[in-house]
Amino acid sequence: MSVEAMVSLIRSRGVRDVPLLRALRAVPREHFVPKTLRDYAYNDYPLSIGQGQTISQPYMVALMTARLDVSPGEKVLEIGTGSGYQTALLAELGLEVYTVEVLPELHAQARERLTALGYEKIHFRLGDGYQGWPEHAPYAGIIVTAAPRQIPLPLLAQLAEGGNLIIPTGPPGRHQILWKVMRVSGEIKKIRLGDVAFVPLVHDPSTSDD
Repeated sequence: MSVEAMVSLIRSRGVRDVPLLRALRAVPREHFVPKTLRDYAYNDYPLSIGQGQTISQPYMVALMTARLDVSPGEKVLEIGTGSGYQTALLAELGLEVYTVEVLPELHAQARERLTALGYEKIHFRLGDGYQGWPEHAPYAGIIVTAAPRQIPLPLLAQLAEGGNLIIPTGPPGRHQILWKVMRVSGEIKKIRLGDVAFVPLVHDPSTSDD
């Protein structure tokens, strides 16, 4: 599948945000998958990136990004840098991105890859995503690319007034739900976006900043 075919499929499924579709065309997804899988980079399903992790299905990446509902120049937090593809899309949209990855090898690879591709306004942290990145809170948007069993309370605390948190929750290999969580007038409100399947969010309190 080509990048144009991928974008057309995503658009046909209801994602119509023009800047997002432009960003999907601009980010070279083939650079974010293993070399042996580059022929499949734009196909609409997740691909393994090693260490039990995946690069998410393009439609799911687009849906989650669209539902984040943030504007250029705003500050967002990404939990689970992974391959760096979602990170690149957020940067392509003109956002200031703070991204946290718990696995050292993926953290180093994504940082090197995104730097080589020329993406700016991305801040990298090696650490436990459950804790977010409180030093730079609050965030207009928080996006979590792996599934904890429940929404981590530290992430709710770091969400700005009027901000949105997009997160899947549920046990691995079983029923999971994608949520949009909003802070409105100081209160937390949740909207169920649908059923999903994500790898579990790795929780390792022993990690530290690099």
